[in-house]
Amino acid sequence: MKTNLKGIEETLQQIFQQQELSIESLKETMKSLEESFELLSQKWNLQILYILFLKETAGFGELKRILGVNSRTLSDNLKRLKQHEYLLREVDQGPPLRVRYSLTQRGRNTILLALPFLYYSSSNLT
Repeated sequence: MKTNLKGIEETLQQIFQQQELSIESLKETMKSLEESFELLSQKWNLQILYILFLKETAGFGELKRILGVNSRTLSDNLKRLKQHEYLLREVDQGPPLRVRYSLTQRGRNTILLALPFLYYSSSNLT
C-alpha cells in the first residue's frame, strides 16, 4: 500500500508540474470532487454501485432484496445515480415490464477508485 501511495503522490506532482495547474483550476476540480463525494457518501449509493460492479446488471427487485431497503429510498437513489451518469437504466417492455441497471464507465471507474480508499480505511482503523 505504501508503494501505491508513493506512486500516486509522485504521479500527481508530475501532473501539476507538467500542466502548470493554477490554484483556481485546482479549486474548481476540488469542488467537483466534493460534489461527487457528497453523492457517493449518501447511504446506499456506494453499495448500489458495488452490487452492479459485481453482478454487472441487476433488476430493481434484486437490488431491493440484496440491500434490504424500501422501494422509495432505492428508487430515489437510483434516479440520482442515473442523473449523475453513474448508472444506466434499461427498460424491457415485456410482458412483464422489467427494469435493469448497470454501471456506466464513470460508475465503473468510481468503484475502481474507491476500492483502495475502502481497503486503506478498513486496514487503518484502530
